[in-house]
Amino acid sequence: MREDLDLYDYRAWDERSAIRWPGGAKLAFWVAPNIEFYELQPPANPQRKAWPRPLPDVQGYATRDYGNRVGHMRMMELLDKYGLRGSVSLSVALCEHHPEIIGMCKARGWEFFSHGIYNTRYAYGMDEAQERSMIEDSMRTIAEHTGEACAGYLAPALTHTEHTLDLFSEAGGIYTCDLFHDDQPTPVRVRSGKPFVSVPYSLELNDTIAYVVNKIEPRRYGAMIRQAFDRLYMEGERGGTVMCVPLHAYQVAHPHRLRAFEQALAYIAGHSDVWFATGREIANHYIKHYYPEGGANAARA
Repeated sequence: MREDLDLYDYRAWDERSAIRWPGGAKLAFWVAPNIEFYELQPPANPQRKAWPRPLPDVQGYATRDYGNRVGHMRMMELLDKYGLRGSVSLSVALCEHHPEIIGMCKARGWEFFSHGIYNTRYAYGMDEAQERSMIEDSMRTIAEHTGEACAGYLAPALTHTEHTLDLFSEAGGIYTCDLFHDDQPTPVRVRSGKPFVSVPYSLELNDTIAYVVNKIEPRRYGAMIRQAFDRLYMEGERGGTVMCVPLHAYQVAHPHRLRAFEQALAYIAGHSDVWFATGREIANHYIKHYYPEGGANAARA
């Protein structure tokens, strides 16, 4: 008996049609700043604790608050320097708590996609109606505060359920970051039957995973980004690849870490045939030009 996720088909690398990004680029590069809001004393979720220490966990809260008070400006200015637009994985409560940050992102032409409402409120334990309400609320809030429709989704704290992708597609979304299975966009089966894709989002290059989980020092993190780029750039010659660097201003934008990240960006920006895109742009280009070849999106029962 074989069980699998049943969301996408398997296609070996040498069985795929070559992807070419705009301008003939062989690699699509996007940066996904997670701009989040954490509650000091969130409602308890029986399946996952929001903080490792007894409430109120001032240390955990203040560490993340550093990103919204200080780190985001360093991160924004660095991306400005290299002409990169962020695709913001947004805890939409930030629209009310820190509208100034939303304004700075909007002025730069950054994309906003949903990362739930608070990063301390999880989808675990939600029934379908509750999760639908949360998804629709987050999309509506983004539209009201930014003037743009929300195209992408990353579940809050990566707590997606078996209904998440179906619900987001039904609400009008076109791509997910919650699948980490490929270096190219993948057609995803959703019960609506609408075109829907997974846009590659890297946990390996996520600065929180690197610094907190894997205990990697800054210069090693910068080297990892350059090495990942070299490999994907080379492989993109024959197929067209995607590279994502997910960021958190309370991680990468500390004074002792930022230089290593800047050196990696300078290295990438020094190459031709790279499309510096947003998540929405990658999803739209793939759906328009390559989606039918990726496999029919038969609706899931």
